[in-house]
Amino acid sequence: MDQLKWGIIGCGNVTEVKSGPAFTKVPNSSLVAVMRRDTEKAADYAKRHNVPTWYDDADALINDPNVNAVYIATPPDTHAEYAIRAMRAGKPVYVEKPMARNAAECEAMNQVSRETGMPLLVAYYRRALPYFLKIKELIDEKVIGDIRYVRVQLNWQPYDEEVGENPKPRWRVDPEISGGGHFHDLASHQFDYLEYVLGPIKTASGIARNQAGLYQADDIVVANFEFESGVLGTGTWCYTVNKEQRIEETQLIGSKGKISFSFFEMKLIRVETEAGTVEYTIPAPENIQQPLIESIVNELRGEGKCPSTGETGAHANAILDQITAH
Repeated sequence: MDQLKWGIIGCGNVTEVKSGPAFTKVPNSSLVAVMRRDTEKAADYAKRHNVPTWYDDADALINDPNVNAVYIATPPDTHAEYAIRAMRAGKPVYVEKPMARNAAECEAMNQVSRETGMPLLVAYYRRALPYFLKIKELIDEKVIGDIRYVRVQLNWQPYDEEVGENPKPRWRVDPEISGGGHFHDLASHQFDYLEYVLGPIKTASGIARNQAGLYQADDIVVANFEFESGVLGTGTWCYTVNKEQRIEETQLIGSKGKISFSFFEMKLIRVETEAGTVEYTIPAPENIQQPLIESIVNELRGEGKCPSTGETGAHANAILDQITAH
């Protein structure tokens, strides 16, 4: 491919700033069509983002001859369906994370990618962000020596729409749509990146429960995991504490020090060794998916490789399934 002409299936909130504008900002790439089942919202998105064509039917976008690559930004319950349709139509696919609701759906997607030869890439954009590349550099340079273990902690208060007199939780905590709850949505980023910098996770187990009864999905998860390298890991995720207890921190403990960082707030990278403490502040780009999208465009043009593939994305889902016993 010389010029990438993207079509988006599901032009919702994630595409407003995180991803959508980047398709036009990246060289040799443009956004030519969008689709949303709500006709008025599809037309509005196209008008606001200067997209020439809009649809309310996914097949119409997939079969548009002017679209030669498809970005799927719907909830996970339709990722496999749309990705398979697009690849069978001869078009590369970039799909939001988590890649699907479970590892079985991911494997079905990868099987079609292998059969058709169509590339399948996944939106684990931390693999390309400067903040996280700095952490990888620190690990690779053994600034804290050999990594011994990983500790992940996330305590968040419920979202506003999950509490109150008339709560209306969103699709992310409906397992039929998302595959799980907030853990499934957010921890997928964490495990994907940890595998990127520390290698494959060999085994994972955990306990997932619903303690607060605000929705159907689990709201607390405790996990243990082991990397093939011998590094061990542990994590706790709780989504029903008060805001004063909010914390989101991951620590990498090494033989010569410690690296502390945040997956979602990305405020600081703190490195502690016997020489002292060093802190790095690395801001995220305006459109946070842009570095990864640029790597995708380069791969599809035969000029590079995207670090986040269907195979790596599927492994993140497999880890979630093991921990939550889905």
